Formats: sequence, structure tokens, C-alpha cells
Amino acid sequence: MAAGRYETEYRQSIDNPESFWAEQAEALHWERRWDRVLSHDDADGAPRWFAGGRLNTCYNAVDRHVDAGRGEQIALIHDSPVTDSVRRFSFIELRDATARLAGALRAAGVETGDRVVIYMPMIAEAAIAMLACARIGAVHSVVFGGFAAPELAKRIDDAKPKAILSASCGIEGSRVIAYKPLVDAAIEAASHKPQSCLILQRPQCEAELSAGRDRDWEQAVAAAGPADCVPVEATDPLYVLYTSGTTGKPKGVVRDNGGHAVALTYSMKAVYDMNPGEVFWAASDVGWVVGHSYIVYAPLLAGCTTVMFEGKPVGTPDAGAFWRVASEHGVKALFTAPTAFRAIKKEDPKGEHLARYKLAAFEALYLAGERCDPDTIDWASGLLQVPVIDHWWQTETGWPVAAVCRGLQDEAPHIGSAGRPVPGYDIRVLDDDGHEVPRDAIGNIVIRQPLPPGTLPTLWNNEQGFRENYLARYPGHYLTGDAGKIDAEGYVWVMSRIDDIINVAGHRLSTGAMEEVLAGHPDVAECAVIAVADATKGQLPVGMVVLKSGVDRDTEVITRELIQRVRDEIGAVAAFKRAIVVPRLPKTRSGKVLRKTMRSIANGENLTVPATIDDPAILDEIREALGAPG
Repeated sequence: MAAGRYETEYRQSIDNPESFWAEQAEALHWERRWDRVLSHDDADGAPRWFAGGRLNTCYNAVDRHVDAGRGEQIALIHDSPVTDSVRRFSFIELRDATARLAGALRAAGVETGDRVVIYMPMIAEAAIAMLACARIGAVHSVVFGGFAAPELAKRIDDAKPKAILSASCGIEGSRVIAYKPLVDAAIEAASHKPQSCLILQRPQCEAELSAGRDRDWEQAVAAAGPADCVPVEATDPLYVLYTSGTTGKPKGVVRDNGGHAVALTYSMKAVYDMNPGEVFWAASDVGWVVGHSYIVYAPLLAGCTTVMFEGKPVGTPDAGAFWRVASEHGVKALFTAPTAFRAIKKEDPKGEHLARYKLAAFEALYLAGERCDPDTIDWASGLLQVPVIDHWWQTETGWPVAAVCRGLQDEAPHIGSAGRPVPGYDIRVLDDDGHEVPRDAIGNIVIRQPLPPGTLPTLWNNEQGFRENYLARYPGHYLTGDAGKIDAEGYVWVMSRIDDIINVAGHRLSTGAMEEVLAGHPDVAECAVIAVADATKGQLPVGMVVLKSGVDRDTEVITRELIQRVRDEIGAVAAFKRAIVVPRLPKTRSGKVLRKTMRSIANGENLTVPATIDDPAILDEIREALGAPG
């Protein structure tokens, strides 16, 4: 691990971004070097990185390592407790599988620039599908497997894919979910009709294929010749990833080829301290940005071994699943969502499952997706005896914005903080009028332009929406949508989304700070604080609390203790007078707590059930707990 390079690299990235990123780009293979490192289409838009350069992302992620003599190294490990199987692919095997699927796509009429929707479970073929699209310059759009047909239809209509790649089913714990009926219903509902579908048959549930449109995946691959890598412009799109929009219409975040490859390669060493040949595991799904960046692209670009896990932190088969995977595959660093560790802590608060495994190679745990409460971080670090790093980034940025950069500096995490700005990100905190606030004051977190490589250059077919959503409010800055502060030492504290800041009688208070206090109670497994309208004070906070397994104390006693804790640690100004024990919290399938949805229920607002919700039935439980009208 490096010691003390952080300040030097950070200043270089901010003061001389072109020379800094040109140096990082030398790690990759370029078919043609760029004309300019940094340019703008116009003064108000996002920057363009490496314009004029040509490369192929798949070549850099796979073939490059074969050509360098490291083809026998394991590139991808697929571990599936739900099918009781482990598959390993060397870089040679991954290259060959990718080239054959790319050939099948070519045979189906897919050309450079065409879109391909990938609707797959967490199986190795999902990663191979993404790489195959990149190999021939097609633009992939991965949709989380199991998304409802209407949501898939929206994405089909927006991306207008020439082909869809899917599987006959996914497996969620012990449930088998048939995918093909969902694909059929989505295509029927969509205005745009893809020319072809390749369907991978899984033995748990075989699909009936539609004549003329559908082809069996394995038969199509067997009949096709391998396709070579096609160089594309660095500024050409690699993928479109849809994220929820405030209007209900999905926002298609665009990722380019050149800046993306440069930034992700850099991040693996600088942020995660990973070297070629070491094993990295992002316990996420390829349907989310974490899966794109840190299951598929970044580890492979850096020459690491990446782990794909088709399972859950608890229940497949128990709360020791993560420890088994890390032990068996020699994982050096694990990246997952805080909700996964809260689930493990809830089921196994004493960490008894860990005693069954040896984590000899394990050096660090990274958490992201939502702010992690210090109590969970303390629990995990005490159990694992390694640094537990809560870092911060977004679908839009594609890679970390703030973190403890273990590859640049040996420093202990500041519990509760997301770390310092990652090189390339000039983070500021502004008030509503656009003025910088003093250190330690809460405000709107923004990133001063230019955004570094790897971040979104636009939204798919929606440049106006891109500017309105991210650039218009504070000219010259990207609006993150998060609220927080930067402390005197330069550490970033992300407290909540901007619309989760509570205004109590004129006082701006952070829900994250209150959640931190509630999570510190010994009986609390996880919690969320929402703002409820109040005629006198404007808004009042309400805490929703899930208790740890085995807690059988009187819930009224626990809620009184929680109210007193907030009063003692934040003060009477918080006006925190209501805590409610609930059996579970509504979450997205990626583990984010749906605070805005609960707030809408509490305030009697019109409710649109988010497409990403894990279990809609939870909303009735929350409505009943809040005493809100149906």
C-alpha cells in the first residue's frame, strides 16, 4: 500500500487535469491516440474526454491480458449457492466465449452503434453479454433481471434495441422466476419491436421460444464464428443504464468508452489498492451501476479476478454466505451495500458464522449505495479486523467521488464520513443561492466542472433533461442531489438526499444524523427517518425502526429510549418525538431504503410505487404503522 501520494495526485488532477488523465490513459491500449484529452461541445455542457482517440473496451478488459501472456489467469469466478455450482473462466476462456457470442449477435444483424437490451440473472453469461456488445461496438442496456414487464417495455421504447439477450429464468433465493413471459409481455406492450431475442435456457425453467424472433442462445453461439474487436471512438457510448427519474420516466445514463476505461482502470489501484491477479468481489447485481463498474469492467480492465455471486447475504444458505465466498476464492477486497451487512448483523449479531472460515487474503470492506450508520461499521470492523470504508458515488458518476483511497494513502477511515474527494473530483458545498458554505455547515453537495473521465456526458436522447437535472441549478457545477458537509480536514460527509433535509421551525436538520443516533441503540438493526408535514413547525421527523433478531423487550420502552437518545445527542431542536417499530423497511432491489416513498405515505400524497421496489406488500405494513389513510 502506498503512503502519502494522495495529496500530490489530487492536486495534479484538479490543477492539471489534462496531463493527469493523459498519464492514466497510458495504461490502456489505444488503436489511435486522442487529439485532445479534454474538450467541450459547448460551454454549458459536460466535458468530452479523449476526443479523436479510438479503442475497444472489450479488448482492453480481456484480449489485452491474453496478448500480454496472462491468458491462463482466472478472470471470472461465478459462484451460485442457489444452483450449488462454481464456474471459473480464464482470460482465454472468457475471450473465446465473448467472441463467439459477439459473432452470434453479428449473425442476428447487430452492428456497431446498435443497442442491445440485456435482461439476465446473475450468471456468467450476463457479463459475457456485456463484453460481447462492447466487442463489436454495440451499445448495451442492462435491465435488472426480474423487473416487471411495463418497466422493461419503457426501456425498450427508449433504447430501441435491435436485439434482446435474456435467460429462461432467474433464481431469487428458493424462488424460480420465469423471465421469458416478462420479455414477451414487455415486447407486446412496447411500441418498438426488437428484431431478435437470444434466450439462454436454464434447467430450472425452460422457456418456450417464439418462432421467427427467438433463438436458442447456445445454438446461436455454436453456429456463429467468433467476432474480432471493433475499435470505436473514445466518445462513443459503451452503454446506457436507466435510473429512476422524478417524472416517472427512466433516465438513461450514458457511459462513453474512453473516459470510462481510463477512470475505472485508475480507480482499481488508487481507490481499492487492487493489483493484477488479485481477487475483487462486488456483491451487487449487473443490473446496477456497481455491477457494471466493479463486477464486470473495472476488475477486468485492471487484470484482476472478479467474482459474480448468484445468492444473498443471508438465506443462501445462511448469514455466513459472504464469509464462505471470500474464504474459498481468496477475496482481497469486498464491495457491497450497507444493507447487506445490516442483514448479516441482524441474523448473526455475534458473528458466529465467521468462525467457520479463514479470510487469509481479505484486507478491506467497502460499502456504498447509501450512507452506512457508524454502528454497523463498528460491528463489521470489530468482526473482520480490517478497514471498513464507507465511500460515496452515484449511477451518474460511474465510479467513486469520495473515498479513503487505499492505493494512495494509508489512513484510517473517519467513521461516518465518505472520505476525501477522489482525484478528479472538485467537491464543493453550496447554499440554496449558490454560495459556498463554511466548513462543517450542511448544504448542497456539487462537483465543480469539469467532471472527470468516466462520468456521464449526457442522458440518452435527452440532452435537455441532462442539463436541467444536473447542470442548470448551479452553473459550472454538477448537482449531485445529495446534502452534506466538508469538515475542517477536508473529509466529505454525505448526510441525505437534498429532499430528505428536514426543516423544523426554520432549522435545517439532517435525517442521516438522526438515523446515526437511532442505529446506535443496541436493539436496532436498521432504521430510517422521514419528514412528516406539521402545521406548526413545518415538518417533524419520524423514525422507522427494525429490531435485531431475538429482541423481545417492550417496544414502547425501546421507542422511549430512542426518543431520548435523539434529544440527548442532537437536542430538543430536532423535535424528535415519534419512533415506530416496523418488521421491515421498503427497499429497492439493490438495497436502498425508499425514504421518499414512506414520506409520501405519511403525508397522504399521491403514491407511485417505484418499479425498483423489492416487495410492494411492505408499503401496506408501513401505511398501517404510520396510521396513514389507504
